[in-house]
Amino acid sequence: MSRIRQYRYFARDIGFIAAAISAFVTTSGVAQGPVLAMLDRLEPGQWEVRARPEGSAFKICIDNGRKLIQMRHQGDACRRFVVDDTAEMVTVHYTCPANGYGQTTIRFDNPRLVRLETQGISKGLPFNFSGEARRLGSCR
Repeated sequence: MSRIRQYRYFARDIGFIAAAISAFVTTSGVAQGPVLAMLDRLEPGQWEVRARPEGSAFKICIDNGRKLIQMRHQGDACRRFVVDDTAEMVTVHYTCPANGYGQTTIRFDNPRLVRLETQGISKGLPFNFSGEARRLGSCR
């Protein structure tokens, strides 16, 4: 077979591969929605996070729902892996180098109320929290 013919076959095969990759990327993008979109439905402002059954509470000012993922590792630069992402629930596992890890599940009740479950290791100690977060109003 001549070199020209070999190059034509090679170019044709590369074209098929490029078209297949393009089709895959295009259809994959259409099938996927925004990651953690449920958290974008939460109203920004002052929220109270309360342990359940009745327990201690603390307040947090959030500009988006993603702040609820790393409550025990706030401000840490952590790597996140989305385990579950639906319209009613998200589960995120995260790892914070030299400071531990955690896994948080947030269940959507409405834009002002979510249920939280989080557990992991922070500063060498285990934590396990179950409760709810409720919007109180604007941040002060």
